[in-house]
Amino acid sequence: MKFTINGKAYEQDVPEDMPLLWALRDEFGLVGTKFGCGIAQCGACTVHVDGTPVRACITPVSAVEGAVVTTIEGIGETKEGKALQAAWLEVDVMQCGYCQAGQIMTVAALLKETPKPSDAEIDAAMDGNLCRCATYTRIRSAIKKAAGMALADTREA
Repeated sequence: MKFTINGKAYEQDVPEDMPLLWALRDEFGLVGTKFGCGIAQCGACTVHVDGTPVRACITPVSAVEGAVVTTIEGIGETKEGKALQAAWLEVDVMQCGYCQAGQIMTVAALLKETPKPSDAEIDAAMDGNLCRCATYTRIRSAIKKAAGMALADTREA
């Protein structure tokens, strides 16, 4: 199978039905993408495939052959990813940090499409990204900071 992961071309012999998550972690050593639930409900495994956020735990590698895959290790190369990573640190979003890669990957796609999202757009995009530490208020603050918005900005959708 041929992949482009974080800007680097790979050709790897992997089973077609292997979940992308395990290929990234076990075959390519990219362990920033986390296993959470295994059924695409928590968002911890979110990566971008051709710019679209997908749940890597249920996506077979055969579905992404020839695609461009971006993981948390590569998102900092984008304008949105760089701003989000800086905001996440500045706002001190993380507690345990386990879900944060998936959170950042999901919102990076949102900010690329909607640079100044409303609260409703943030809620819609982040729906299904779970944080067991309940840092949702800090996540929203970091999103707004990365977007260059005031925390009180609650734009209409």
